[in-house]
Amino acid sequence: MSVKFEKETVKDAPLPGGRKHEVAHEIGERLTGGESAQGYLAAYLEQLQKNPLRTKMLTSGSLAGLQELLASWIAKEKDVVTARVPKMAAYGAFVSAPLGHFLIHILQKMFAGRTSLKAKILQILVSNLIIAPIQNSIYLASMAIIAGARTFHQIRATVRSGFMPVMKVTWITSPLALAFAQKFLPEQTWVPFFNIIAFVIGTWINSQTKKKRLQALRKKHYDQDGRSGRAGSEYEKRDY
Repeated sequence: MSVKFEKETVKDAPLPGGRKHEVAHEIGERLTGGESAQGYLAAYLEQLQKNPLRTKMLTSGSLAGLQELLASWIAKEKDVVTARVPKMAAYGAFVSAPLGHFLIHILQKMFAGRTSLKAKILQILVSNLIIAPIQNSIYLASMAIIAGARTFHQIRATVRSGFMPVMKVTWITSPLALAFAQKFLPEQTWVPFFNIIAFVIGTWINSQTKKKRLQALRKKHYDQDGRSGRAGSEYEKRDY
């Protein structure tokens, strides 16, 4: 008696999630490069090493312009694309990025090769007590100029009124961000990483400022309408 075995064809089982899983996998491959190391992140890091200042300028300029767009959209302003968008992009590219590149380079050079806990804590203190005040002062002065300030007294008043609130936010977020960078990130990625942190915080602060300004304008408009209505009623009474 002979026994006949039929050849079975084994098909690959479909991945859970089907096409959605494949799309997510492809996006992840393009962002990180996967095993090929040819993704967008790898290309960005390569440019960051070859052309550090130029790459930081493009990154900071793009994030600053996008921050203004998002803040206006979140605040539900009538005009999202305004003259402030290119001005903010110019600030990010030509002021914030070179300043951050220069100051962080000095900070890293001061603590090069020092990996002890004491050195890391000292680095955080120097960043928060020396570097952050310089960056925040220039940021506030730049925002005053973009908002229309033209005299030294106007710029100084903006810096004095906004310095401590901005520093309080910095003292909360900066130590955590710097500790994370010390532990997990190569030094050439610190400035873009800090730019992303500043982008998130700046978008939130900017949107809240815009909302308050819109509320103040609405209140002023309603008050003016109310006074006009009362004045009109009194005028009619005098006529009669």
